[in-house]
Amino acid sequence: MLVLTRKNGESITIGDDIEITVISSKNDQVKIGIKAPKSIEVFRKEILEQIQSENEQASKDISSMMDFIKNK
Repeated sequence: MLVLTRKNGESITIGDDIEITVISSKNDQVKIGIKAPKSIEVFRKEILEQIQSENEQASKDISSMMDFIKNK
């Protein structure tokens, strides 16, 4: 993992088209701004994990439903 130190208003770039800027930091929170193409999805990690979990559960539910239908 690359660890960088940035002050308020300073940025880092990822590739040619993603820029992450430190907007402010206060107590235990850092506010960041992200400039990226609309084709790049940006999620908070906990939200992405929730989406993935719900997708896995939905897939299991569909499999169970298909098994139920086949056995009728």
